[in-house]
Amino acid sequence: MSVYRNDTLVYVKQALESLYSQSRKADIYIQEDGYVPKELSDYLKEELHTGRIKYLGERSENLGLAKSLNELLQIVSDKYEYIARMDADDIAVPYRLEIQYQYLQKYQNIDIVGGYIEEFSDVIDYCKTVTYPLEHHQMFSFFAKRVPLAHVTVMYRSRFFEKAGYYPTTSPTNEDTLMWAKGFKNGCLFANIPEVLVKVRVSEDFFQRRGGVKKAWSDLKDRIYVIQTLGYNISAYLYALALFFVNIAPPKIKLFLYKRLR
Repeated sequence: MSVYRNDTLVYVKQALESLYSQSRKADIYIQEDGYVPKELSDYLKEELHTGRIKYLGERSENLGLAKSLNELLQIVSDKYEYIARMDADDIAVPYRLEIQYQYLQKYQNIDIVGGYIEEFSDVIDYCKTVTYPLEHHQMFSFFAKRVPLAHVTVMYRSRFFEKAGYYPTTSPTNEDTLMWAKGFKNGCLFANIPEVLVKVRVSEDFFQRRGGVKKAWSDLKDRIYVIQTLGYNISAYLYALALFFVNIAPPKIKLFLYKRLR
């Protein structure tokens, strides 16, 4: 887990409590990505002191999620066979880690497994279960248009990183998209579990034109990179262009489209 200046104490507490109450316990590693609010930093230090979290990394400079995750991976990838991701404002269902652990124990060929998410909001009328394809070949086909698994739900087998390396740091926001491209390109096997594993908090600005045209253009460039890297056909380019226009659409239209098409 990585935390940064915009994370709040209330949400981080909820995220951590959902991990503390898992049916299968895990060691928790957290990186502070630059400055975080004092009350949050103090809380995390106390959790470290009491042993509820295993590691807390601190640095003064905000370097982004990809670099934070890579710093943590450098510490854990040689120590653990299974490595799970968690966002600082989401809520894991109580059996999330147990069901993913059991899945990877059963299917030894799989390198990474995710699951469904339930998006919810504290401030707007929005609740939606987002599903994903389940099998590797289905996920590869799906990736021609959209990401095939939710980053916040994934559990890796440590050999994933031996095959694909760590997170690319070339994109400001799409480190997961580029990571999946590296995984597919390097022979990693993907899967999803057909159950909601994480409840994902949607902020009030989720449907705003976050980053405007600049952000949408960056997303389009990353999508084109994926298409070219994995050899998808012309329809993937057309879908990417359509998504670009969705991303720059007015918020009400964007909300309408997300509710029906996502």
